[in-house]
Amino acid sequence: MDQFFNSLNAGEIPILKWFATLHNPITDPIMFVITKLGDKGIIWILLGLLMLFVLPKKYRKVGLTVAVALIFSVIMCNGVMKNVSHRVRPFNFDSSLFETQIFNVFASIDDWSFPSGHTSASFAAAIAIILWRKREGICALCLAVLIAFSRLYLTVHYPTDVLVSLVLGSLYGLLAYLLVKWALKKFDRLRAVFCDGESYKYLFVKKEAN
Repeated sequence: MDQFFNSLNAGEIPILKWFATLHNPITDPIMFVITKLGDKGIIWILLGLLMLFVLPKKYRKVGLTVAVALIFSVIMCNGVMKNVSHRVRPFNFDSSLFETQIFNVFASIDDWSFPSGHTSASFAAAIAIILWRKREGICALCLAVLIAFSRLYLTVHYPTDVLVSLVLGSLYGLLAYLLVKWALKKFDRLRAVFCDGESYKYLFVKKEAN
């Protein structure tokens, strides 16, 4: 595994050095703030809670789906895959990347590089939202893309970390959507809590048509 990642790392470091050439006084703080929104999935956790407990009832199933998707992401990416891959961070593989560091971001990072938890959680939540609510989901997807880009801009992840995590996160979002949709159809009590009249009709429209 180490030999495999070392080969990848050597090929991807030049790409990260190119991203570092994009640094400038205007976009640096913007990218830093964007990446902070994804720390521990905080922005997505807050959005999920907002949809579950504050917004109208029609958003509850969306909030539930986001929560399930984030759980999948945390377990698989942070709990399993990082501890199996043991891929070192770019700046630990090539110390010259310390010259690209802004806002001392490397100092707060002490885990493995693959996969990207920020990217996985962001796309898991965004896909979970877009499958229920297209308009809101597009906004969430745009934010997910920005968070993923910020990880490369700050040179804290390899491109393959981000690309694989994008796919994995999307799959977690899809799986969460299918699971929640099945559960809402299956259990009356759950449906009563998380669905309004419009959502109830949506869940059963195909069944009634058949």
